[in-house]
Amino acid sequence: MIWLIWKQHRKQALFAAIGLAVLAAVMVPTGLDMRDAYDDSGLGACLADLGTEPLAPNSAVDACNALSTAFQNEFKSLSYVGILFVALPLLVGLFFGAPLVSREVEQGTHRFIWTQGVGRGRWALAKFGVIGGLTTLLAAAYALGVSWWYAPMAANGNGRFGYIWFDVQGIAPIGYTLFAVALGILAGTLSRRMLTAMATTLAGFVVVRVAVETLLRRHFMSAESLTYGLASTDGPNPASGDWILSQGLRDAAGNLVRENAQVGCPPAATGQDGADACADAMAAQGLGPGSHNWRLYQPGDRFWDFQFIETGLFVALAALLLLLAFHRVRRIA
Repeated sequence: MIWLIWKQHRKQALFAAIGLAVLAAVMVPTGLDMRDAYDDSGLGACLADLGTEPLAPNSAVDACNALSTAFQNEFKSLSYVGILFVALPLLVGLFFGAPLVSREVEQGTHRFIWTQGVGRGRWALAKFGVIGGLTTLLAAAYALGVSWWYAPMAANGNGRFGYIWFDVQGIAPIGYTLFAVALGILAGTLSRRMLTAMATTLAGFVVVRVAVETLLRRHFMSAESLTYGLASTDGPNPASGDWILSQGLRDAAGNLVRENAQVGCPPAATGQDGADACADAMAAQGLGPGSHNWRLYQPGDRFWDFQFIETGLFVALAALLLLLAFHRVRRIA
């Protein structure tokens, strides 16, 4: 049975291996270049000095800004590559999962196999197990590679929680890939036509991924809030990696005065005259005494907690879909 599965899917495995090799050929040299620039420019040391607290001295943040801008300008074109990485788990589901059952049924070869001493249950367990194991290895290799490649850009302020970037790092791609494959297998047992199964996999994967990313992820753990004064010498720390859910300006009573805004007085506003000028400038904007900056956020050090939660969610969905697919196989005529 294992030999038959290998013979049927060796071309897919070969194409996947070639794809990983091409990906590595692009990621290794560009990743090394980014790491060299990140360290040699002093950006890495500067950001490390800021620490991981949500606030840092404005003077220290300003000192890193020029280095950060230069790094972003040099490598900003590579950030668009991340969009391609997001699609890789879906491609595995389309070309490994969707044809697994649908192609057999569409071509009628399932009748020959199931009447030659290989029962439906054994066939399904072997197929699902081998393909699941292979795709897990592929996803793990891809996830480790992309995490290593993206690390300098994440540390430079893009953040590991950012949309798209959270999805291509850590262990989450493994969960996405298993889910895509399981969805493709189930779609194949329902439609029994390969193209229909692929279309169903595409639509289902996109809907679930978007729903989890936009509706559920932010609620995995209770968010924290942060306030700091309009004339504070401390400001947001770009090295903290925090995920900002909402922010704005609040008055002394805590009412939200202005959404999606953060303000502060210039560094010159230190003495009494500067403080009075700062207060007058804030009052002119409708921000009286006691007004402050506010933000709702998920701390950057929760990244791995969120990764495990989301991966577990998609692995559980994959297990449920495979169980349904197993029962569907037993009902195929």
